[in-house]
Amino acid sequence: MTTPTTTANRGVPRIRPSGLRDGWFSETEAMWPGQKFSLALEGFSEESVLYSGRSDFQEILVFKSAQYGNVLVLDGVIQLTERDEFAYQEMIVHVPLFSHPSPKRVLIVGGGDGGVLREVCKHGEVESVTLVEIDPTVIEVSRKYFGESTATAFDDPRLVIKNEDAAEFLRRE
Repeated sequence: MTTPTTTANRGVPRIRPSGLRDGWFSETEAMWPGQKFSLALEGFSEESVLYSGRSDFQEILVFKSAQYGNVLVLDGVIQLTERDEFAYQEMIVHVPLFSHPSPKRVLIVGGGDGGVLREVCKHGEVESVTLVEIDPTVIEVSRKYFGESTATAFDDPRLVIKNEDAAEFLRRE
C-alpha cells in the first residue's frame, strides 16, 4: 500500500492503519462492546487509503469509502464521512448561534476537520472565531482531503488558529 507524497506525510512514519482488512475499515470501540461498524473502501482496495500516519498526538487515517466519500479516522474511531457530516456540524453550530441574540465571538475546541468552522463562518454577525486544535496535522490533512467539503473556511479572515491543548488555553484565557 502506498500513500501519495503530501506535506502532511513528510516526516511522519508510514504506518499500517488499525482497522483495515480485506478492503474494509472496521471501527471497534471499547465504549460499545459487542458492536463493530464497518465501511467498504472504494473498490474494496487499500489503494483507496489517501493518507495514513501518526502525528505527535494520534493515528490519522483518511480513506475513500465506497458509499460515504472520504472518511476521517482518528485513533481508529471514525470522526466524519463526507456524505453525512453536515447533519452533525449544522446542529452543533446553528442551534446555539441562532439561540444567541448577537453572537460576535466563537470558540471552537477541537474541530480540526473544519466542519464546525465552516458552519460558524456562515453567520455574518460573527466577528471572530478562535479554533483551538492540539494537532496541527489534523488541520493539514483535512485541508488536503476535505477541502471541498468540511475544510472550506480555514482561510476566513475572522479565524485565529491556536495549536495547543484546549484546557491550557481556557485556563490562560
